[in-house]
Amino acid sequence: MRQSSVMQVRVHGESTTRQYGLAATAVEMGWAPGGVLTIDADLGVSGRFGAHRDGFTELLARVCRGEVGAIFGLEVSRLARSSGEFARLLELARLTDTLLVDADGVYDLGDVNDRLLLGLKGSMSEAELHLLTGRLHGAKLAAAHRGELRSPLAVGYVYDDGEVVVDPDEQVRQAVEDLFAEFTATGSALGVVKAFATTGRLFPQRKWGGAWDGQIKWGRLTHARVLQAVKNPVYAGAYAYGRSYDARKVRPDGTVAATKVKRARADWTVLIQDHHPGYITWQQFLDIEAKLAANHTKAGFRPPREGSALCQGIMFCGVCGGRMGTRYGDGGRVHYLCQHSNPHRTDACRTVAAITVDDAVAALLLDAVTPQQLKLAVKAADELTDRYTRSHRAAELAVERARYESDRAERAFSNVDPDNRLVARTLESKWETKLQALADAEAALITARAARPPLPERDALLALAADLPKLWHHPDTQARDRKRLLRTLIADVTLLPEQHKDEVRIGVRWHTGAADELTAGRIGPGRTPAAALDVIRRHGATHTSEQLADILNAEGLRTGRGHRWTKSGVARVRAYYTIRAPRTVAIQNGEISVKQAAAELGIPADAIYNWLTHGQVPARRGPSGRWCIPWDPDTQAIYQRKVAASFRLKPNPTRNGNRAV
Repeated sequence: MRQSSVMQVRVHGESTTRQYGLAATAVEMGWAPGGVLTIDADLGVSGRFGAHRDGFTELLARVCRGEVGAIFGLEVSRLARSSGEFARLLELARLTDTLLVDADGVYDLGDVNDRLLLGLKGSMSEAELHLLTGRLHGAKLAAAHRGELRSPLAVGYVYDDGEVVVDPDEQVRQAVEDLFAEFTATGSALGVVKAFATTGRLFPQRKWGGAWDGQIKWGRLTHARVLQAVKNPVYAGAYAYGRSYDARKVRPDGTVAATKVKRARADWTVLIQDHHPGYITWQQFLDIEAKLAANHTKAGFRPPREGSALCQGIMFCGVCGGRMGTRYGDGGRVHYLCQHSNPHRTDACRTVAAITVDDAVAALLLDAVTPQQLKLAVKAADELTDRYTRSHRAAELAVERARYESDRAERAFSNVDPDNRLVARTLESKWETKLQALADAEAALITARAARPPLPERDALLALAADLPKLWHHPDTQARDRKRLLRTLIADVTLLPEQHKDEVRIGVRWHTGAADELTAGRIGPGRTPAAALDVIRRHGATHTSEQLADILNAEGLRTGRGHRWTKSGVARVRAYYTIRAPRTVAIQNGEISVKQAAAELGIPADAIYNWLTHGQVPARRGPSGRWCIPWDPDTQAIYQRKVAASFRLKPNPTRNGNRAV
């Protein structure tokens, strides 16, 4: 038994009944009822490839084992749609003396005339399939060229008298609009998912088949659904047909695998622009397509990331020509370097501080930009306001829908006869479910309102936007936004071979094809101004790093990067130039050092350092930063109590050589 599709099994029940009736036909022809086997595993399965049909495979196996006397079918030529599969069945039936029986008669494959007749019927069946497929496909293709071939629509659209129109449900439309607005704002599908998750927004999906056929269900937005939406030309108002085709491949075991292969847009069978209202324009669809392609790092692209390195992804080495990576170190220090995994890396390839390159490239960019800052900044502010307004509005619509569903369930429960508990219990359960959905929607609205950041006043924003450098250096401007602005004008940056060890040569290539070369001084302790270095060397042996920082700042001296001096900055210069700090400890009368206190107590000095670090015992720091402990009776009692309270410390008198007995 076989029918080509599940739809045929559901709708054409008469054919199924006739096939099951073949068992009675076999009994009438003399077979015992216990000797008749009905194979119906292939109901709803195409007969084009026998390897995918468990029933047909079982039939061939039984024929090979000689267990079959006759094969019954409404039309034996339709047992297999492939001539090769059908010829194989006929050959096996001939070798095992198996009969084939259908409405036209009984065929003995040992008779050459029967073999010729069945072979001819098999070829005619395959030709019939080809003709039917061609006619059906031609009709579909003709309707598709007119844009009238109906297929399941993407969420956000419905059919109205055969015309494609936007969904009348305002909440559904709002969700689709929000998806594309968030993609414009974030530039990635993952960014859209995060934006929806942060504000607690849900996304609709139309169910096909089953009890929920054609209905809208709401759920979390996933990365796959975002990609499916932004790649669908229907949202750009375009009608498309033939965007993919079936590619078949024969596996080593002889089975045939069919997969969907995407076609390039130029190879689509039908593409009709402005076919119906769109959520975005066709140009926006093309821009999204280009943006998705640029986000693929495996294809050689380097989209902007969240790191602070401005030229990350577009920085190249001028020695080996390879792409330079980004390394983040302690204290927020960032460097560009030729990676060791680069096969073309040489000994001449260098590492450079990111701030050296970034500051020079940013200054070049700001000098090159024409005074359009005001219009751009106001537009960005308006887009940001619209973005959060859409998020807020989506949550309000969800609450409105949930409240309507709750009220409707309440009315249904109120109208039921209280004595009819079978119905009342069901309606009460539905009402409780709707009330819970209303509570969830209200919680999502609270989340959306809380997630909306406070925007500055428009006048203040206009004043800020009037000067692009201020907007660039503003602390609220994200590094990723700076990178996007940079890449709209600059194609790549190259670290050119050095001519002087204290200078960095930077090559900048613009998207217009023009190129600029910059020179910047290297930063770090090795570039400390001579006047500041002379002060540190002159007073380094007698003053602490903190005291030296105060002296340098009082004299108006600055670091190599133009910043004020700090204790840590002086310490780095000391380490680089090996300038020793003062080693003496100002021990006053009645004070001892940490090592002396440890010897007095008979414990390791590390324990006392740990107490001092956590402020658990009294002490003071000397000018050089060393600890001085006032060793009076009260202080000794505190230290002795700490020793006694510790289960790890075991006082050992022999630690004090002068007191050893």
